[in-house]
Amino acid sequence: MRKTVVIIDDSPGSRAILGDALKRLGFEVIGEGASGAEAVHLAQKLKPDVLFLAVGLPDMDGLTVAAHILETLPIPILILSSHLDQELIRRAKEAGVMAYLPKPLREEELLPAIELAISRFEEFTALRKENADLKRILEDRKLIERAKGILMERERISEQQAFARIQKTSMNTRRSMAEIAQAILLSEAVTGRTR
Repeated sequence: MRKTVVIIDDSPGSRAILGDALKRLGFEVIGEGASGAEAVHLAQKLKPDVLFLAVGLPDMDGLTVAAHILETLPIPILILSSHLDQELIRRAKEAGVMAYLPKPLREEELLPAIELAISRFEEFTALRKENADLKRILEDRKLIERAKGILMERERISEQQAFARIQKTSMNTRRSMAEIAQAILLSEAVTGRTR
């Protein structure tokens, strides 16, 4: 399946040149626009595989648009700019942009830039998911530790016995140990014996 692309640039000539080059490289251009508002709308509506976004847009700065889009829709964004400016490059990195391409674009540089941007984006997304998973696991462990403490105090049992009880209840009810721990904490709060 061909990768889909949206191009946002206030220069119709630049859009046409980029669109033709992308089509020759096997990409499908599914949308074009000339403003930041159009970028946000098209990105959310079309959900392209890649978004090309010019820095200089008539209604707002392209890097501001990129940051806004990435808050709600994680996609690889490649910034287009007619000048190389260290401040713009710094802001592009902070916004989460995957590549910064100077104009005029050279067709032979497009494919490597797109492939690297997609690859970096996939790595970034995988790391973000892994980080979220680890954070959830840590939070679950904290809940289970607190629930074990409640059971140990309430039932006068060992830590191992408290853990085994949570584990057994989890298996019997087909609920996660964190859900069982949350229920124990809730019951403790309802009975007024909060720790």
